[in-house]
Amino acid sequence: MTSASLFDPPTSPPDEALALLILRLTPQLGPRRIEALRQHFGGAAAALSATRAALREVPGLDSRSVAAIGDPKAETLARAEQSRAAELGVTLLYRGLPGYPPALDALSDPPAVLWVKGELPDLPTVPRAIGIVGTRAASPHGAAFTRMLAADLARAGVVVVSGLARGIDTAAHGAAVEADGTSIGVLGSAVDVIYPSENKALASRLTLLSESPLGTGPAQHLFPIRNRLIAALSAGTVVVEGERKSGSLITATHALECGRTVFAVPGRAGDPRAAGPHQLLRDGAVLTEGAHDILQELGWGRVPAQPLPDLPPEQARVLAALRGPVTLDDLQGQTGLPLAELQTALVMLQLLGLVEETGGRWVRR
Repeated sequence: MTSASLFDPPTSPPDEALALLILRLTPQLGPRRIEALRQHFGGAAAALSATRAALREVPGLDSRSVAAIGDPKAETLARAEQSRAAELGVTLLYRGLPGYPPALDALSDPPAVLWVKGELPDLPTVPRAIGIVGTRAASPHGAAFTRMLAADLARAGVVVVSGLARGIDTAAHGAAVEADGTSIGVLGSAVDVIYPSENKALASRLTLLSESPLGTGPAQHLFPIRNRLIAALSAGTVVVEGERKSGSLITATHALECGRTVFAVPGRAGDPRAAGPHQLLRDGAVLTEGAHDILQELGWGRVPAQPLPDLPPEQARVLAALRGPVTLDDLQGQTGLPLAELQTALVMLQLLGLVEETGGRWVRR
């Protein structure tokens, strides 16, 4: 091949957005190599117009990468992807172009292209967003705590970010939108392939985000990649439950690498699901018993008071004391109520749907 341009499109040269998508859909090119091309040539379109000799000068590009750049199939795929996205109401966001969330600059390998379904909230360098992650096999107590935490954060104007998995993720998303808040589901699949399938209805109420092309199904290797986006899109990540070796702790590691704050919820001694958070607490994570711990740590104010129905004094006192999961004994100590009156108040609050008991602890719904 001569030193002529590698890219000879049938119609017109690609604009910067299309050029980025072409590079994204070119085999052998990942986020770091695409960014190296963009930086070296001043843009993706310029990179596609470069000679092979010039491409060989780009740091980090091997011979296979150089050979792959300029394959006409990638342009065909990219144009088809843009058309399909428009049909599905999916927005494509391109690194370096307007609309791309600055929060992802915290990553060493920000995606070249993002697929977004729904309205993406403002996510500046330090976003007012919190990632909530945890095990798929959540305990009743963990799920209840997550719902309380996500709802309180949502009412404080905090975006709740999670991965739409079963268990803790599902509880976090559901409570955030039920509290009329905003929640982002970061997927280990394409935004048009909802996994698990039972979360399709929930997904329709979220903003969905992925760095995978349309039609990509869930795959094991995509979930750790997804986790780094949850970490970067959030000012801090809360680990509710998870074993020592779990995706939740991978997300926490990414959060630290991004300079974000890690929060951990203490669990029961001996429960494998508490092992991960307890390890994080030993390593210096912020102990989290409610949204107030997160808001205070980040300087975001307080949880706004929740409008309550007119309640008898005993019930109001009990509800005010429920700032986190507590045992009956602890609640009695906080309220000063006789045990019989306390139990009666809890039963009435439970009938009103304001509290629930899980695993021997009481939480506000």
